[in-house]
Amino acid sequence: MSETQKVADRPSAGPPPANSVDRFFKISARGSTFAREVRGGFATFFTMAYILVLNPIILGSAKDKFGDQLDNVQLVTATALVAAVMTIIMGVGGNLPLALAAGLGLNAVVAFQIAPLMSWDDAMGLIVLEGLLICVLVVTGLREAVMHAIPQPLKQAISVGIGLFIAFIGFVDAGFVTRIPDVANTTVPVQLGGTGALAGWPILVFCLGVLLTIGLLARKVKGAILISIVTMTIVAIIINEIADIKSWGLTTPKIPDDVVASPDFGLLGDFSLFGAFGEASVITVVLLVFTLILSDFFDTMGTVVGISAEAGLLDEEGKVPNLGRVLLIDGAAAVAGGAASASSSTSYIESAAGVGEGARTGFANLVTGGLFGLALFMTPLLTIVPLQAAAPALVAVGFLMMTQVKHIDWDRYEIAIPAFLTIAVMPFTYSITNGIGAGFLAYVLIKTVLGKAKEVHWLLWGTSVLFLIYFAIDPIEQVLGVK
Repeated sequence: MSETQKVADRPSAGPPPANSVDRFFKISARGSTFAREVRGGFATFFTMAYILVLNPIILGSAKDKFGDQLDNVQLVTATALVAAVMTIIMGVGGNLPLALAAGLGLNAVVAFQIAPLMSWDDAMGLIVLEGLLICVLVVTGLREAVMHAIPQPLKQAISVGIGLFIAFIGFVDAGFVTRIPDVANTTVPVQLGGTGALAGWPILVFCLGVLLTIGLLARKVKGAILISIVTMTIVAIIINEIADIKSWGLTTPKIPDDVVASPDFGLLGDFSLFGAFGEASVITVVLLVFTLILSDFFDTMGTVVGISAEAGLLDEEGKVPNLGRVLLIDGAAAVAGGAASASSSTSYIESAAGVGEGARTGFANLVTGGLFGLALFMTPLLTIVPLQAAAPALVAVGFLMMTQVKHIDWDRYEIAIPAFLTIAVMPFTYSITNGIGAGFLAYVLIKTVLGKAKEVHWLLWGTSVLFLIYFAIDPIEQVLGVK
């Protein structure tokens, strides 16, 4: 990417700071306003509020080795509390519009892979241990060094891949795209709607939401994403009242009977840091921790780079501002998630919805975190937004992040092929980590084949070896007798 392009992608300097808050968060300096930050904070919350419902469902539906289950109300409280606290800390300490909450995928690993081998306390202790080890990697500078070692075109490819990934998430969450059941005996993995065609009022809400969002964006209306979410939520509530609808999915858009709910902090502190070593073999525990670290490490890396790039906050060398603090806070979030029994918490790519709404600083996190704080007591009111009303924001932001594809030099195969694999593998495998791994391995391989191995940073060689282990974990476990 040329210097002209780099500068063009960053927000132009705004007027002098209006007050100390503006100066602290650099709101004006980053070309933003308090109104944009507030809108962005709301948009991010509404696009990720589903975690208040989904995380308790995933963790609460599983049993540990002894047949015990976690309490749903306590899980809602733990999920909201960790999201509120860590999102605000990221806003103040990292000054990025990057919200944090329990990580999807990681919570499934905890529920269905780790918990059956040990008690819940031991499983959450592994999450705390994973977070502490990530913090050590940050303090030693290794995590930041890896991010700086990534070539700029691969960073752009990560952003583009994430754009496709979150757009796909939006289509899937809304039910616009569904998985074809395996019993159908078909090689086609996904289909339009639930039966190969669009049907039902919830899908209509999503489609209208997409049209409304892109229309507002095309008109460059301020608050386009948030306006769409609120408008379609109201439409969904009205439709739910007058139509016979079997299911909206996780969240039903209806006026709640109660606005306030009492939080239950019973799960806080229920973890055993080294208890897992007494329930499973050392090799098994080490492999589990390795898997958690690698997934958390590179999911966060991709998210931080993608959000910063979309917000135009990368400097001339493609570096993220305050990166060391951002990564340390993210590692601390994993520790907090395990300590609260909410599973590992991590940076959320849905923060891109807030960036698309204009958020450029950590002030937006104060709004998002504050809403999660309110959710501790007002969960019934703040979780009435159905996925069909929030998902259009992800589709729209996916488009915005895709625009960075123009900066990749597609005529240079040594860059183009790794970039393509990074972009393609993310949505096709539903994993940011897998996409980054595929891109890294392809980049190292092609450079070596072309006789340019010396151009590859030694950290990329090291991480590529780790990704080889990551992708080959099943045969490795079999060789070691873990399975």
